[in-house]
Amino acid sequence: MNKSGIVHVIYIAATRNAVWDALTKPELTQRYWFDTRIESDWNVGSKVLYRREDRITDEHVVLQVVPGILLRHTFHPVFTDEYQAEPPSRVTFSLAEDGGVVRLTTVHDEFPPGSRVFSACSVGWPMILSGLKTLLETGETLPKFDFPDR
Repeated sequence: MNKSGIVHVIYIAATRNAVWDALTKPELTQRYWFDTRIESDWNVGSKVLYRREDRITDEHVVLQVVPGILLRHTFHPVFTDEYQAEPPSRVTFSLAEDGGVVRLTTVHDEFPPGSRVFSACSVGWPMILSGLKTLLETGETLPKFDFPDR
């Protein structure tokens, strides 16, 4: 992680297709992303909506898709005025598989100076990606927890 972006690399004992599904299927995202359904048809230019308890929390746009290999979209939380006021940043997921292990690289960049979204995501990405890894490797979700922001 640095001030211009967040980079998080994890290794998951799963197939690339399983990781891809966990990133793109709402019934799976809901299990590890704090009850958030991530909904899209995953075509370039399409919206990506994050929905929690029937409320839209984020509105993104698909920028690039190579199924099973690369997913890039804008990132724009809209659930608070201060987040909604920021211009969208960008998230890229890259997947590589070798021997039943997937290397998932997440790059979140293009933050404006002084971004509050950057601060929140610096804490959020490790929690979310740890939840994804746990779900795929064990079939279970992480227990509920509440760590302070710092």
